[in-house]
Amino acid sequence: MSVLQISIAAMPFLLSLVSRNSKAIAPCLLTSIFTVLLADEPPRAAMAWCIDVLIAAVALRERLRAT
Repeated sequence: MSVLQISIAAMPFLLSLVSRNSKAIAPCLLTSIFTVLLADEPPRAAMAWCIDVLIAAVALRERLRAT
């Protein structure tokens, strides 16, 4: 995997670090690792990445709603 692919896989994890609630950090880290490990199988890696984006989006939405 190139550095660009790894940074795209880790983007939702970095987004979850912004959230006020720390409950989303561990699942985002875990699914980011799964995305990197499943890079040889693109459909499975895309599914793991989409789940990761959903978790991070909900965490960010809760952060924005609280302010």
